[in-house]
Amino acid sequence: MLAIKLAYRNLIGAGLRTWLNVFVLSFIYVLIIWHYGILDGWNEQANKDMKVWEAGNGHYWHQSYDPYDFFTLEESHSQIPEILQKATNEGIVTPILLSQATVYPDGRIQSMLLRGITPDQKVVAIPSAELNVELEEIPAIIGRRMAKSCKLKEGDITTIRWRDVNGTFDATEVKIVKVFNCNVPSVDAGQMYIPIEKLREMMQAPNEATIFVIGADAEMSDSVSGWAYKDYDFLMTEMNEMMKMKKVGGSFFYVILMLLAMLAIFDTQVLSIFKRQKEIGTYIAMGMTRPQVVSLFTVEGAMHAILAVIVGAIYGVPFLLWQMKTGMSMPAGSDDMGIPIAESIFPVYGVGLIVSTMLLVLIITTIVSYLPARKISKMKPTDAIKGKIQ
Repeated sequence: MLAIKLAYRNLIGAGLRTWLNVFVLSFIYVLIIWHYGILDGWNEQANKDMKVWEAGNGHYWHQSYDPYDFFTLEESHSQIPEILQKATNEGIVTPILLSQATVYPDGRIQSMLLRGITPDQKVVAIPSAELNVELEEIPAIIGRRMAKSCKLKEGDITTIRWRDVNGTFDATEVKIVKVFNCNVPSVDAGQMYIPIEKLREMMQAPNEATIFVIGADAEMSDSVSGWAYKDYDFLMTEMNEMMKMKKVGGSFFYVILMLLAMLAIFDTQVLSIFKRQKEIGTYIAMGMTRPQVVSLFTVEGAMHAILAVIVGAIYGVPFLLWQMKTGMSMPAGSDDMGIPIAESIFPVYGVGLIVSTMLLVLIITTIVSYLPARKISKMKPTDAIKGKIQ
């Protein structure tokens, strides 16, 4: 307790030098917590959007299907097995049939992925119910990214071309009945949705599908002959790996800030020991052991981090709470990056994040404060009282 009281008195007595160090440390506290809170909030929101719009509780892929190879689409569909047909009838899963196609908006040409989906499905958030209309043309729904790239809007009629299972090309007209807003680019960009029965008829592939999306609350067996089961964690692998890389990238910036702050504290401690040699000699002459004096200066340096927590809380807590309420608006064009991202990201500040950040800064500050304090153990009390440099 004596060391803490003396350390506190010395820090307050140092005046502006102490408070500059404390403010820099508090800024690092708030910045690290805010940044990682944004990334955690982004990751949580992206996972939630992916689950609602695309991933569900997992997929069944046709054994030949490869989402990164369009050439597999010709062979990656087959008759629906009995177990999946039963689950489809119960509303547990929904089948999706995929076909590579071409759209011709206003005489232009653009490749796309044509998706056949059940209009009455409730498994994913895609507004497929809009396809339950009677039209001369085939009803179709697209996302806002697809609408923007093709310059299409609700009510527009355009021509699409596809190839059936026999390799024959055909074309027809579709009418855009709905343009929906979605935060998941893989559901939106370059995709067009039509009733699955219409696509089966167009492809001459009755009762066939390419993938099955499992409902968020449904449990299915992972063994279906001819179909590969992909669980939710597998489908989210790319997103989770990307967030890890962003955290690692952000860490380099914080290492630089931390080094600058630690350098300031190190210089402060060295200067303090140089200027207070007589005080140190007096402590030793009065009976304090060298380890006790070393611990005094170490605690004095570490208290910078403790005071920084208090100062950071004064302006950081209101700022972080305000961010949780209002979120951080993403710049225009960020939704074209090809990753799930909402218009506003709401940070998530976990107890683990706050505590780990505080402990990290406290431990590093303590180590940096101890390094120059070791010089005290080499001082002779008589020389220190006289103010001589050892």
